[in-house]
Amino acid sequence: MTLAIGRFAPTPSGALHFGSLVAALASYCDIRSQQGRWLLRIEDVDTPRVVAGASEQILRDLEAFGFSWDGEVLYQSTRFEHYRHYLDQLLQQGDCYACQCSRRSLREQGVGSGPLGLIYPGNCREKNLARKNHSLRMSTALAAEVRFRDRVYGDFTMNLEKQVGDFVLRRNDGIYAYHLAVVVDDELQAVNQIVRGADLLENTCLHLHLQRQLGFSTPSYLHLPLVSNAAGVKLSKQTGASPLDYGKASKLLVAALQHLEQQPPPQLENEDPAEILRWSCEHWDPSLITPRNSAADQVHHD
Repeated sequence: MTLAIGRFAPTPSGALHFGSLVAALASYCDIRSQQGRWLLRIEDVDTPRVVAGASEQILRDLEAFGFSWDGEVLYQSTRFEHYRHYLDQLLQQGDCYACQCSRRSLREQGVGSGPLGLIYPGNCREKNLARKNHSLRMSTALAAEVRFRDRVYGDFTMNLEKQVGDFVLRRNDGIYAYHLAVVVDDELQAVNQIVRGADLLENTCLHLHLQRQLGFSTPSYLHLPLVSNAAGVKLSKQTGASPLDYGKASKLLVAALQHLEQQPPPQLENEDPAEILRWSCEHWDPSLITPRNSAADQVHHD
């Protein structure tokens, strides 16, 4: 039987919030309920977005809420050599190319938009530009339709060339894109079960295309209904999400379970975080989660 391996992979652009807690809890329960390994990865590949001290704060937050991870914490900022290696492989295969187009120039051309932004039409595919000082894009010319079956949202399909276009793997400032880093790290860490927010459903199709071109394995995917604020906007650091309150740890964990439709008993709020996590793993049932976007942040306003 294959060992289940999952991961929680926050970006250190600030402290964790309730939406982060939901994602951490779901990924933790999904793996621990299978006696698997739960890894912690700090996704600090986009160095300009990193907030000083945020990585350390994330570790403190997780520990305060009762989480424990297996092995050492992996930091993407230490793994550029791996990303460079696989990017070189894609370049050698002809799957990736240098591009001089900026968002501004594409908007001026009247390029249309899709679910992930401007749909890049392949302007530079055949230009053979120098790699230095240019972005590097993944070609979607041969991607055709990409499909997968999500454990909550069911069958999901995208035509990458028509709906996304060629996407960036390394920016012109040399920073590696999330898409490349996450696919490489999941493969090298042997992650085979991914649990994350539904805002990444479309991104998963990009990742499947990358996995295939690199000869990587494909994990199973479970995308979670997003937590939204009172205005119906996804709860995030950018929308002013409040940091986790340690004094409400048990209450917040139960609220996260309720958002995940796990039907926790009311008295569970009176237990400490470790006991709540134990109950959560023992009773974890992802089939109860329905695909939706809903607000579950009322606990912040008590």
